Amino acid sequence: MAGYWHYLKLARTPTPQLPAAAPFVSIMVPAHNEGVVIVRTVLSLLNFDYPHDRYEILVINDNSSDNSAELLAQIQQTYPERNLTVINTDAETGGKGKSNALNIALAQAKGTVISVYDADNTPERDALRILVAELLQDDQYGAVIGKFRTRNKNASLLTRFINVETLSFQWMAQAGRLQLFKLCTIPGTNYVIRRDLLEDIGGWDTKALAEDTEISFQVYRRGYRINFQPLAVTWEQEPQTLDVWFHQRTRWVKGNIYVILKNLGLVFSKEGNRIRFDLLYFLSVYFLLMTSLILSDSVFVLSVAGIAHSSLLGFNNSLWIFAIGLFVISTFVTITTEKGEMTFSNLLIIIFMYVVYSQMWLAVAAFGMVGYIREQVFHQQAKWYKTKRYQ
Repeated sequence: MAGYWHYLKLARTPTPQLPAAAPFVSIMVPAHNEGVVIVRTVLSLLNFDYPHDRYEILVINDNSSDNSAELLAQIQQTYPERNLTVINTDAETGGKGKSNALNIALAQAKGTVISVYDADNTPERDALRILVAELLQDDQYGAVIGKFRTRNKNASLLTRFINVETLSFQWMAQAGRLQLFKLCTIPGTNYVIRRDLLEDIGGWDTKALAEDTEISFQVYRRGYRINFQPLAVTWEQEPQTLDVWFHQRTRWVKGNIYVILKNLGLVFSKEGNRIRFDLLYFLSVYFLLMTSLILSDSVFVLSVAGIAHSSLLGFNNSLWIFAIGLFVISTFVTITTEKGEMTFSNLLIIIFMYVVYSQMWLAVAAFGMVGYIREQVFHQQAKWYKTKRYQ
């Protein structure tokens, strides 16, 4: 409800305007073996309607073994007048994850505003201009995030699930939390952040697989806010097969658990006032909710097998039907905010998501937690999983 109210409020708000003296922006693109998608991404960044002499593009070709270096060199030759820099790292300096790549680029960046895009993104032409203009609206904004859409949503049933998931997440968990608690989380792409704030934080935490959640907590701890501006849109590729999706989401789970435990002590301190709700929110999702779902599914299976019996069967059935209805209605309402998404087929997708995709998330969360515990017990370095790209 809060997310939808935020959507209605934004619909009545004029698009922020960039001042005549636009700040210089450094766009950073971490790229490891991204030859399949990197050309399309860089060309879309070159096509921004932001003043061309007021932004640079830094592509970190991070220890790639494919043809990324050759492709990027060709773009530089084609557009010699543009501020496009390619930073080629090797096994010694790079290949250590996204945070390390971003820190390398930050050391060479010239901008007072830093922007980050993933290597599979094709942002719309006005995305950067809107993000920077929104950032300048309030000195309390430490960062501004845009909206991301699924470019390959019709590739498979899985990408249709993800399309609905990402839209509902952004309008519920992002816009809803912003409306109620003035909180939202930086995603891994399509955002701008003040350089002086980033330097005060010390850059990105190289141990954090979920560097976006970690940097969000650091922004709030320093008294700044993060704003959500959905008019700034980027289109990104999503996993098309279960194995790629599973590895990507497991990395997210392990990364978020690291951030939760790193900042857990702030729940009880005055310093953690601004992020206390989010800490409890993430704790609820990754610990309380997961434990409850495992227990619930176990009881369901045992009941079907005739091993366990519930004396609250009638109440449980009513609650189950109510839960499904609430899930379907609330999720469908969030996708009505996007043109072309309010379809009967998407309604069926949402119903199917309840019994299939939600259970898949449970498996990912459990596997990610076990993996994190194993890494801590055996003192293993968390490994960055490279998400597969598609033509």
